[in-house]
Amino acid sequence: MTAELAIENREKLTEDGFCVVGQVLSHDFLDELRRETDRLLDAATSRQELSTPRERAASSGLQYQGSDLHLRRDDSELIDRLVNWQPTIDALLAMGLDDFESHGSFILLSKPPGGPRLYWHHDWMDWNDPISLAPWPQKIFLSYYLHDTLGNNGCFQIIPGSHRKRIDLHDELERAQQDSDEATNIHLLAHDERSAEFREHPNQVDVPVKAGDLVIGEARALHAARANSSDTRRSLLLGWFERPRNTVPGYWQHAVPEEILKRDNDVAFGTTRNPGTILRQSPRPGEAP
Repeated sequence: MTAELAIENREKLTEDGFCVVGQVLSHDFLDELRRETDRLLDAATSRQELSTPRERAASSGLQYQGSDLHLRRDDSELIDRLVNWQPTIDALLAMGLDDFESHGSFILLSKPPGGPRLYWHHDWMDWNDPISLAPWPQKIFLSYYLHDTLGNNGCFQIIPGSHRKRIDLHDELERAQQDSDEATNIHLLAHDERSAEFREHPNQVDVPVKAGDLVIGEARALHAARANSSDTRRSLLLGWFERPRNTVPGYWQHAVPEEILKRDNDVAFGTTRNPGTILRQSPRPGEAP
């Protein structure tokens, strides 16, 4: 990755909430990951077939995600290699994101043939914390795609800039969450596929990728995935990475929100999925109108 492309990717991640780093995985490592994830998915399918009706009902809330297998680096040599994958480390360093640390695990997300679309949601739980106002990326996911992914087989979708400004969809998602007794895990909510969570949004973009590509996304951004209408599964490995909350990135040359400058690192702010008034419709300090 050239220095120019690295800065371009960082700016896209900062402004739009995502960027794509092409062909990060080598052909051999990609094949290893495909074989192992297929083995795990086949085994999980067998266990599901043997489970009781009650157990199957308990997992039905995950149908929109597909699989939800959590793989820890301590338990898997392949996952440990993925956490320490040098081309990714080099890319993050070139982008100035080398202060991000892995949570130490990856989630195997695989949409089976015929799998429904994934609803609009964000993955930020800390809207009470003033760090939510960070105009730089603070918590990101790294998604390694193991198959070519286009509009017909579970393509990633995102609403650019939805991590920086409040939009109409935030209001509708908050109402849906309140109707579900303020559930803290949105993946366990009872979803109505006619609701706003599944509706096409005028600002959405699809992010098609090739097998071996890496999508870096903002935890605060609203994102979803299309249904898989193909006859094969679509798999990816998603890992969470986060930077310290008590520092400003070294590359950041713009204004820092006053709320962050005054933030008390010793306060436990509590968790919530509701952005409330902290996610504003007007630009934040350091942002262009």
